[in-house]
Amino acid sequence: MTDKYELIAVEKDTYPIRKMCQRLVVSTSGFYDWYRRPVPPRTRRRTTLDTQVRALFTASRQTYGARRIAAALTASGQPTSVRLARRIMRRARLKPCQPRAYRRTTIPGQAPAPADLLRRDFTATRPDAKLVGDITYIRTGEGWLYLATVIDLYSSKVIGWSMANHMRTDLIIDAFTMATSRTALTPDAIFHSDRGAQTRPTPTSAS
Repeated sequence: MTDKYELIAVEKDTYPIRKMCQRLVVSTSGFYDWYRRPVPPRTRRRTTLDTQVRALFTASRQTYGARRIAAALTASGQPTSVRLARRIMRRARLKPCQPRAYRRTTIPGQAPAPADLLRRDFTATRPDAKLVGDITYIRTGEGWLYLATVIDLYSSKVIGWSMANHMRTDLIIDAFTMATSRTALTPDAIFHSDRGAQTRPTPTSAS
């Protein structure tokens, strides 16, 4: 019961006390009776730790787990065990978000480099004349999803896109086909992309 009262006390400036009491199945009068009593040192320290854990978790952009939070508290002069930090986080339902795993989708291509017609000038004075494209990737519950886009530099709008669970040539062709079907490109239109290759070429021996 005390743990529930302590949680309500920590969150009383964020959520209505009556609603928290209802959700935690405790009486509002019982909470106020407990809250008005002299606070024991142990309870005061726990309440302070709860606040500090939440602050560190928020400052870390919700990436710190119990070990890093315990280490940060200890370094700041508040010796805290990993077990205690984990218990506080569980009670407050603080779950760290793991950074998205890096997945390299391109490697430098070995084919001769085409001429850079844009000359690093990514501005445009008219629509449908300068286009750029690239492939990005998104982690989903069913695996990696790859997204190819075509962007008009004049308006910065995505005028073509395609999604698939692979990075074969069809992915880019479908995106570019959508772009050409939605706009009338100028006769001298330029499409610019990186030189990356999506798969490493398989070595072959000379015959």
